[in-house]
Amino acid sequence: MTQPPPAERGIKALLGPLAKRDDDDISDKDGSGVEFEAVPISTVRQHEPVVTRKELWSYYLYYNGDNGVGPLSYSMTLFQSLANAAGFDPVKGPGSDCSAPDASGQCVVIWAGGTKSVNSAVLVANGASFAVMTLLFTTVGSVADYGSFGRWLLLVVTVLCWGAQFASMSLTRPDRWGLAMALYMVGFITYGATLVFYAAIFPRLARNTSHARQLEEKYERGEISAREYELEVSMETNRISNISTAHSNIGYIITLALNLTILLPKAGDPKVNNYVLVLTNGYWVLLGIWWFVFQQPRPGPPMPKGEHYATIGWKQILVAVKQYKQLPNTFIYLFGFFLLADGFNTSGTVVYLCQNDKFHFSFLQNTYLGLAQAIASTVSTLGYWYIQRYWKISTKKMFAVTNIATILIPLWGMIGIWTTKFGFHNVWEFWAYNVISGLFQAPYYAFSQTMMAELTPPGFDNMFFGLFGLSNRASSLIGPNVVQAIIDKSGSNWKGFPFLFALCTAACLVIWLGVDVPIGRGEAAAWAEKHRSYARTGVLSAAADGADQDTTQESPHKS
Repeated sequence: MTQPPPAERGIKALLGPLAKRDDDDISDKDGSGVEFEAVPISTVRQHEPVVTRKELWSYYLYYNGDNGVGPLSYSMTLFQSLANAAGFDPVKGPGSDCSAPDASGQCVVIWAGGTKSVNSAVLVANGASFAVMTLLFTTVGSVADYGSFGRWLLLVVTVLCWGAQFASMSLTRPDRWGLAMALYMVGFITYGATLVFYAAIFPRLARNTSHARQLEEKYERGEISAREYELEVSMETNRISNISTAHSNIGYIITLALNLTILLPKAGDPKVNNYVLVLTNGYWVLLGIWWFVFQQPRPGPPMPKGEHYATIGWKQILVAVKQYKQLPNTFIYLFGFFLLADGFNTSGTVVYLCQNDKFHFSFLQNTYLGLAQAIASTVSTLGYWYIQRYWKISTKKMFAVTNIATILIPLWGMIGIWTTKFGFHNVWEFWAYNVISGLFQAPYYAFSQTMMAELTPPGFDNMFFGLFGLSNRASSLIGPNVVQAIIDKSGSNWKGFPFLFALCTAACLVIWLGVDVPIGRGEAAAWAEKHRSYARTGVLSAAADGADQDTTQESPHKS
């Protein structure tokens, strides 16, 4: 009977029983018809420290502040508002007011020697931002697995996002709409980066909680079965994911409520929106700084000799992508999520454009609607977690439920093409949208992240979460550009919904029908075993490192 050395024990709490099996346990295949038994080989250099209470709470509080109110909703509203004030009605010509009572409902700004609708300009800004995020994640995403680079990377993008938000105090005149666009893009890009690199920390935390360690020890002693171990570890992983998501929603509520203390008494102040953005950002700084104080060091391997931070990320991703045959479920999920994120993100943007037009870019009205969504989001996130824990429902099934609204929202928007009675034309519809979005789409983030964690080879967290972030952001190079072209040509926001409905439906079918999470977890464990030398060298080889080594271990509780 053999026991794994301490350096190899840290990953098992995330892998489940596919990481180590008895001969009588479930056997799976790698998709090629060859049975495998995955052995828990750590891809971290040393035994990682157990997560402390302060560390875990500082992780939650970071996300509480990083709730997106500033860099997403408020910054976009301010940008759209200034552009609308600087633009003119194309029907009446230059000099006309887009907000005049007899305006046509269209509004354009001068753009590259011609004109472009304001809403198209917002979508172009989104598309360009996603392009930059794509470059960022492909270049430095997997680099964060080396040394302490990931730790400092999150700090840098966080500080840049804070800076862009504080700089919004300068956005006080319509002729600064170009600067508003630039600051919105910087904030949007860095905010997206914080989400990706924050999420990449999550798998390491999940496998190093005291409860995860206790489960590991119970399994090694034979006190729990392989199936029970896998289920309980999945529940622990979902617990952290759902609590962190709940904190983001709670932070959303608190931030919006605090903003009312400025929006209501200073309703007539022309700079009230700028003050609100500063307050929103200050809340994030106050809560987010503690993660960088209490985070414990869990460094990866050193940067290999002869490699460079600017190029190794591309090399690692190229090698990782070539492994799709060994990780079919992981890459099918990444492809499905690529489509889903495009439809999800772009649908939300188009609805928000319609909402801003309906409520005349009102920060106050958007705050009320945001509060409705945030309260529904908090209730749903905690409620979904309770339901999943009580009935022991798999992550994939819970994720499928959240995707129902992802399909129905663009379908509802399609109705608005043919009638103004329904389809995001009325005030009550935006209230309903924000509540439904909170009830169904808020847990989308938690469950999509947990599914990625379960399909990620341990120790390669930043590499695969970089691909996950790439799927989320690079996909949105397509949606915003397609929809902005449709809006520019038709003059109608609603004409973009049919494309988004088809995209969301196709994505859900790929994930529902094409991804097997338990088998995918086993494939990830086997892949990590093949590249066990990564723990020592930091080099991801295209060949199987462990081919000449023993790939089976006797169960510690089998005589």
